Amino acid sequence: MAQFRFRDLAWCTCTHSGAIMESMGANSNKDWWRDATVYQIYPRSFADANGDGIGDIPGIDSRVEYLASLGIDAVWLSPFYPSQLADGGYDVDNYRDVDHRLGSLTDFDRLVAHLHDAGLRIVIDIVPNHTGSNHPWFRQALAEGPGSPARDRYIFRDPVGPPPGAPPSDWQSIFGGPAWEQVADGQYYLHYYAKEQPDLNWANPEVRADFVTTLRFWADRGVDGFRIDVAHGLTKDLSADPLPSQAEIDRIGPGPDHPMWDRDEVHEIYAEWRAVFNSYDPPRSGIGEVWAATAGRRARYATPAGLGQAFNFDLLYAPFEAAAFRSTVERNLAQAALSGSTSTWVLSNHDVVRHPTRYSQPQLADPDRVREQAQAWIASGGRVPHAEPALGAARARAATLFMLALPGAAYLYQGEELGLPEVIDIAPQHRQDPAFFRSAGKEIGRDGARVPLPWTRSGPSFGFGPGISHIPQPDWYAEMSVEAQAGEPASSLAMYRQALKLRHLLSEGEDLTWLDPPDDAATHFRRSPTWSCVTNFASHPVPRPPGRLLMASGPLAGREEIPPATTLWLAG
Repeated sequence: MAQFRFRDLAWCTCTHSGAIMESMGANSNKDWWRDATVYQIYPRSFADANGDGIGDIPGIDSRVEYLASLGIDAVWLSPFYPSQLADGGYDVDNYRDVDHRLGSLTDFDRLVAHLHDAGLRIVIDIVPNHTGSNHPWFRQALAEGPGSPARDRYIFRDPVGPPPGAPPSDWQSIFGGPAWEQVADGQYYLHYYAKEQPDLNWANPEVRADFVTTLRFWADRGVDGFRIDVAHGLTKDLSADPLPSQAEIDRIGPGPDHPMWDRDEVHEIYAEWRAVFNSYDPPRSGIGEVWAATAGRRARYATPAGLGQAFNFDLLYAPFEAAAFRSTVERNLAQAALSGSTSTWVLSNHDVVRHPTRYSQPQLADPDRVREQAQAWIASGGRVPHAEPALGAARARAATLFMLALPGAAYLYQGEELGLPEVIDIAPQHRQDPAFFRSAGKEIGRDGARVPLPWTRSGPSFGFGPGISHIPQPDWYAEMSVEAQAGEPASSLAMYRQALKLRHLLSEGEDLTWLDPPDDAATHFRRSPTWSCVTNFASHPVPRPPGRLLMASGPLAGREEIPPATTLWLAG
């Protein structure tokens, strides 16, 4: 894959002076999560301390200084619990321990202490929709048989007919194939993800009590917040006889009438969790991974009586167009106001194609079918015939500066500060995502965003660890490594560090005012009387508004114009 080289860009991203920075003042961040910059770590692919090819907790601990140097506020750890790794650790076999391949509870406690010493908070993933199939509860459910209290912790059903012995419904798993798996005694259990991820029965009081214990276990160890996986999917109603078909529930859509997604009862759980969070000083934060049919329904998860915040992924799905970005921001700021929370902005994470690759299309999506087209493209794994890496890189930098200028919280994914594109060409024998295997390779899955990070130009895994990495890294990682970008003022890493430093100094409150853009293909908004953000989404230059340049996402050809796919932050 052809990559542009940082040393070929003879320009500097930052032109502000220390005096300007001092005059802006620092953001007090009373409620840190409201406008935090949170850096997501996929532990198995961040840093490997012991050389077994898998990233681990001591590896993360060894990079705390690097994390602090980025200018982030918090680290979010994807699951690090004991797991069979059927789904990258989201099949949890013990919610109150560390996978022995990743370290120990002592290692975790040490990491929390070092992060706090560095002024960083820590958020961890909680996976409440399902356990792993090796969880003691599920092993007990299999051993004790139909009708047992152990089975009631999960969703087991007898077979139906015709034909005799058929599964309870034709529901399909998110990863492909049937959502019901038959066990030796003939019953089926529901797994809306991989078969190694049996869904829990949240109508069972024991399940609810056990997760409260888990939340307190980690909060007592100093964890500052929790990201809730599949937050909209916990409560289910499978009382209909017969169960509705897959086609019927697809027509219903998420909401109170859907048997599995975004049911009203789920908020009873989060009210109980909020009481747990508020029993600590300071209160622990919560953010839900939520897919809901309307802004109002998603807002319910983000209220002060609930989790407090909910992810919006709308900017991630928007095409690189001024109108799409502006409408996405307006819609989500209005939604945040409904809940009394703040919005959350995301361009990449462990589940989607990295945004430099998504933006490498001259046209990402049909403007008339923005979300549907983008979702279909992302689900395809990024197999795109007309990719332009340099275009994708420029757009990614411009979109990042646009996002970091917005009010609310920004969530970054490990490696995006290096400008890493998706690794597309992973051999089948090295893939790990269940979506790849359950679709017989039709979906290449999410492994391309989970390739271990490059820290150095050389070594068996580019500094990820002393040995090879669990997913092979491409040769072009060398020149995108932290070492290669260190000291390069035009590098992606330098841009992120500068932007995050300025974000702390410039942000004032949660207001945003749209200004007249210099062109219909641009956006311009003001965050305070002292600064504004202008982005050119076009393929042609547009006039530059007045104001002192604080930083730019790309090289500026002259003083009067903004080049294509470029964002500027302006003072005054």
